[in-house]
This record gives sequence, structure tokens and C-alpha cells, in this order.
Amino acid sequence: MSSAVSDASGAVGLKGPIFAGIHNLQLIAGAILAIFVLRLIVFRFTSPLAKLPGPEISKWTRLVFLYHYFAGDGTRYVHSLHEEYGPIVRVGPERVDICDAYAVKDIHNIHSTFRKSKYYSYLVGGRVETMFSTSDPKFHGQRRRLLGSALSDSALVKLETQITSRVSLAIRRIAEEMQARKTADILKWWLFMATDIIGELSFGESFQMLETGEVRSTTSASWKSGAELTCHRQKNDYIAALESIASSEPFRTNFPHALPWIARLFPLPKFKRALKLVQSLILYSTQSLRRYTKMLEDSPNPKQTLFTKIFEKGDLSFEEIRQEAQAYIVAGSDTTSNTLTYLVYTVSRHPEIQARLVAEVAALPEGYSDNDLRELPYLNHVILETLRLHTAVPGGLPRDVPPGGYNFNGFFIPPAMMVTTQAYSLHRDPAAFPDPESFRPERWEDPTQAMKDMSFPFGGGSRICIGIHLAKMELRLATAMFFRRFPHAHMSSREGMTTDDMEMKAWFLMTPKGGRCLMEA
Repeated sequence: MSSAVSDASGAVGLKGPIFAGIHNLQLIAGAILAIFVLRLIVFRFTSPLAKLPGPEISKWTRLVFLYHYFAGDGTRYVHSLHEEYGPIVRVGPERVDICDAYAVKDIHNIHSTFRKSKYYSYLVGGRVETMFSTSDPKFHGQRRRLLGSALSDSALVKLETQITSRVSLAIRRIAEEMQARKTADILKWWLFMATDIIGELSFGESFQMLETGEVRSTTSASWKSGAELTCHRQKNDYIAALESIASSEPFRTNFPHALPWIARLFPLPKFKRALKLVQSLILYSTQSLRRYTKMLEDSPNPKQTLFTKIFEKGDLSFEEIRQEAQAYIVAGSDTTSNTLTYLVYTVSRHPEIQARLVAEVAALPEGYSDNDLRELPYLNHVILETLRLHTAVPGGLPRDVPPGGYNFNGFFIPPAMMVTTQAYSLHRDPAAFPDPESFRPERWEDPTQAMKDMSFPFGGGSRICIGIHLAKMELRLATAMFFRRFPHAHMSSREGMTTDDMEMKAWFLMTPKGGRCLMEA
């Protein structure tokens, strides 16, 4: 009996400190939570942003914005806030979006003190700074001077033959798929084309995406050989990575350091896909650059690329060049392919626009060049209107507010806050673009100053897209060749294709919801 009592009393004595410890931890956790809530309340009502227009939830948390961002409709969500609250709107506790031409000039002019946020380094990944990711104006200026000349209008003239060859092959592959499948996925072929072009210009050789791309059998969903068709579906990891660039952005930018850990611990497909994309880009850019490095060493007269002079000067390390090349791949693939896809799709839905464009390009002389295309007014108006409505980068471009803060419309935004300007909203300002949701190329026949000020498809100021001239050349050549070859092209209804597939999903980059665009000739 005494033994039992002794055991019981010992158990009670043992539990006492444990329970007391747990109780103390609960008290500490409760105190931390209370302090957090109190700080949140104080910040809500004392923040310099407290009086900014916007939904109440944005003054407490950015979770609503993140929900829409992950869902691919963050730009539309922010645009709806502008429609309700005006040109300046609070998107989160420390994030503000402004839709105003004067603000765009302030934030993105050449001498702007607004620096790129850390977001960009998360977007491209890697351990070294690049021209795209750096927030340092001096670093950016030096790197842009080093890389910019190879992508100038005059330099691209020397590369036009290579670019034209890839565009011609894309048109042939589309025609082959239409013959075999009765329809062709132009989004796929434009992506292969743009990737091959940037690969050839950067590494001296194409990625051969157009050559190894798939063409579906006319009789079944299987893949079979033919006289001019590929033998089977050859969608390798790299192609899969390119196709998921846009949708993986939220995971790469919001979990930049934890992504590998999350992908390994939890079998979540989206996290694993995002990690796979980063690994594939690193692998392909490394392999391609090594091949070109060997070519430089072995050949007395190596093929010139965008990085040839950089190699010769020796100013950058292999890893720095690889990282810049990787950024080129990301920036030069989905952007051009998605814009071209929406151009063809939208034009084909407006018979009068299509007829006028077809007539203009049909009148081109044999052996025409990009210089001839620059002189075609309607072709260029169609491109401008596509860039307005279907901007490849429609969302906000994050910038950190500089020391001293920023005043706009009577509101003060303090230093270190994030301010964004999104092309999606700028391009839909009815004051600059009447009937903004309508596709009207003729509006560019005599553009107003307001239209010019609000047009932002390639960014602006010193950080304007370095590949703007290459992108425009590809858009001109591909549009002209496509509508000369397929004057009666229209969206297909085969394989369940509907307009719902073409709903825009937008993260940093924009892409069609269905991941395809089937067209018939």
C-alpha cells in the first residue's frame, strides 16, 4: 500500500513541473500573439498609408492579393480596385499600385531613384546579380552598356537571316501539323520558335525545339512517324520547364529560399514543378554555354552571338554570363510567343481586321525583309494594339520607394514601401484609350500624347526591356509570314477548344488559361 502511494505521489510530482512548463509556454505564446495583434492594430491606424484608398482588408494583410496572384488573376484584381478606388490604391500593408501617366514617368524615368525590389532576383534565381535582377543603378548601367550593343537595331540586321530562318521553319511546322491534325497549336510553335531564336543568338546554336516538336497523328491521340513528321512525342524536361515558366512564378518569388526544402519534404506538384524549372534552366544554359565556349576555343572564326564580345573581353565570369543568358531565355521565350498567340487569335476573331492585314502583307514583294515590314502601317498598328490589350508582362513592376518618400495626389508614400505600376491598368485607362476593351488597331493611326504616355508594354526608362528590338522584329516577321501563309486562319473548335482556353492568366508573365491555341487554316 505504501509503495502504491509512493508511486502515485512521485507521478504527481513529475507531472507538476511538466504541466507548469506547458502552462508557461502557453502564456508566452499568448503574449507573443497579443503583441503581434497589437502591432498590427497600431500599424493599421498609424501607418502613413492608412488613409490611402483601398479595401479594408489590404490595410491589414496582403493575403487577398496573394490569393489572386497565385490564381493568375492578380492583375485583374488590382485593376478592379482601380476601377473602384481611383488611380492610387493600397494593395497590401506595404504595397501601393498607381495607374497614372505622370507617376509612371516619375517612377520609371531614366534618372529615377526608385530601385527594383528584391522580387526580381527571386524571379530569375541564381547566386549572382544580373542586369535584369539588380537593384543597383550603377551595376545595371555598366552591364547594360556591356550587353546592349548586341541587341541594338543595327546589330540585329546582321542576325536577321538567322531569325527569319527560324520563323519560316515555325510556319512550316504549323502547316505540317494542320495537315496531319486538321488543326495546329500555334502557342506551342511560337514558344519553340522564340526559344530557338534566343538560344541561337545567345549560344550560337538553336535548341532544336522546332525540329523535335511534336505533330499529332490524324487518326488517334498517339504519336506516330510520317514522311516529314516526328516519330513520337519528344517533350523533354526543358520544353516542360518553358511551358510552366509563368505559372511557377508565385512559388519562386514567394518561397525563394524554402522552395527546394518544401519540394523535397512535401510531394506538392506545383512546388516540384517550380523547382524542376529552375534546375532545367540552369542545366540547359550551362550545357549550351559550355558548347559555345569550346567552339570559341577550337574555331578560328567562331559564330558570332550576343555574348561573343563579352567572352573576348573577359569582363564577366562563366557563371555571370550563364546567368545573363538564362535571364534572356526567360525574357525572350514566353513573352514573344504569348503575344504572337494573342495577335493571331484576336485578329482571326475580327474578319474586317484580318482582311485588311492579309491584303497588306500579301502585297509585299518577294524576298521582303524586316525593313519592308517596318513600313507597313496596319501591320504595326495591329502589333501595337495587341501589345496594349495582351501585354506579355501585364502585372505591377515592383519598385522600392526611395529615401524621402513619394507624394502622389496628396498622398505620401514613405521610404522602403513598395510601389507598382501595372501595364494592364495603364492600357485600359478610358481617358487615353476610349472603349479600352475593344481591339481597334486604327486607334494607332494618329496616337495622342496620352496614348504614348500610357503605353507600357516593355517597361520604361533605363530599365526598359533590352530585347525590345528583337521582340518587335520577331513579331513583324511572324505576323507577316503567318497571314501570308494562312490568310483564312481561324480558331478551331476541335479537341474541345473554346474561347475559355484563351482567358488570360497573368502572373509576372501572361499566358492563355488552356495552355494552347488551336487554329485551322
